[in-house]
Amino acid sequence: MILRALKAVLAAIDATSRFAGVVAMGLFFLLLGLLTYGVISNAIFNSPAIWLMEMAQFTMAAYYVVGGGYTLQQGAHVRMDLLYGRWTPRVRSGVDVFTGLFLMFFLGVLVWGGVQSSMYALQYNQKNYSSWSPPLAPIKIIVTAGMFLMLLQAFALWVRDVAQALGKKI
Repeated sequence: MILRALKAVLAAIDATSRFAGVVAMGLFFLLLGLLTYGVISNAIFNSPAIWLMEMAQFTMAAYYVVGGGYTLQQGAHVRMDLLYGRWTPRVRSGVDVFTGLFLMFFLGVLVWGGVQSSMYALQYNQKNYSSWSPPLAPIKIIVTAGMFLMLLQAFALWVRDVAQALGKKI
């Protein structure tokens, strides 16, 4: 019964990470559109948009943070593979169980700090110091949500690594 519930939770986390990955891929096309608009408005109409660079930076930040959980799920993060590739899958899982605790702690600290920063931005209507002066709360909330999704995916991978290190399959 508990195993079935755990499998359902892990499947839900995986599905959420896949959905966030699709959203992140869409953000790439938004970024492409923004930069194309910037080139056209500046080169052809000699009318640069003051908001464009910041919006592109916010979109890029959302792109790589929201897609982080999906990247983790796919095993596409950079890894130092000097010894890791030579180990058996069970030894790798054991090492991943240990290092996964550090990853989840780090992501937990980032989420906690992101929540605090987002609450501050909402409470004080924090704006960026620029000529466009956009509110910072939306991007802070998006980055915090992306870190939370990555934390969930790290937890799902950690549970699977614990099972594999114990010789079980989930």
